[in-house]
Amino acid sequence: MKERLKQFIREEEGASAVEYGLLVAGIAVAVMSAIYLIGSNLNTQFQDVAAKLGQQQQQQQ
Repeated sequence: MKERLKQFIREEEGASAVEYGLLVAGIAVAVMSAIYLIGSNLNTQFQDVAAKLGQQQQQQQ
C-alpha cells in the first residue's frame, strides 16, 4: 500500500491534466471577456446610429 502511494505521488500525468484544465479555463475566461466587451461596444454603436437616424427623420418632417 505504501509503495502504491509513493508511486502515485511521483506520477506526473495527473498534474499535466490539471494544468491543461486550468489553461482551458483561462482561455475561456479571456474569450468570454472579449465577447462581452465587443458586444457592449456594438450595442453602443447601434444605439448611436439609431439615435442619429431618428434625429434625421424628425428633421425631415
